[in-house]
Amino acid sequence: MIEERLAELGIELPPAPSAIASYVPVRVVGRVAYVSGQVAMVDGVPMYPGKVGDGVSVEQAAEAARRCALQALSALRGALGSLDLVRGMAQLSVFVASAPGFTDQPKVANGASDLLVEIFGEAGKHSRAAVGVSELPLGVPVELTVIAEL
Repeated sequence: MIEERLAELGIELPPAPSAIASYVPVRVVGRVAYVSGQVAMVDGVPMYPGKVGDGVSVEQAAEAARRCALQALSALRGALGSLDLVRGMAQLSVFVASAPGFTDQPKVANGASDLLVEIFGEAGKHSRAAVGVSELPLGVPVELTVIAEL
């Protein structure tokens, strides 16, 4: 079970995020859960503010993507009651605030993708988009959305 796997890996999920605008953190439709965009925050402060390729390294951005994925899992747990109801990950969309000329968005997204496979195994494999953008909310370098199968 996923909850046991988290304990086995020593992974503690951050508190479930709450909506800060006009949306819900998770919307369940049938057997699919859609997780709203997550930006990497620690104690209410953005991780590594700035753009990747200009002040934020690929490694820092990948760590922020990993944090976004942890927050997405926390949101899922909050909405569902347990991650054991998640059959697998269907899709990730990873948005990377990129400096001009930065083209390693997939390396940043791997921070989230690798974590989900580590936790869910084969069921964690997913389709993905890794997109460079000019700006993200709160000046963060990464935002991530998740679609999960229940």
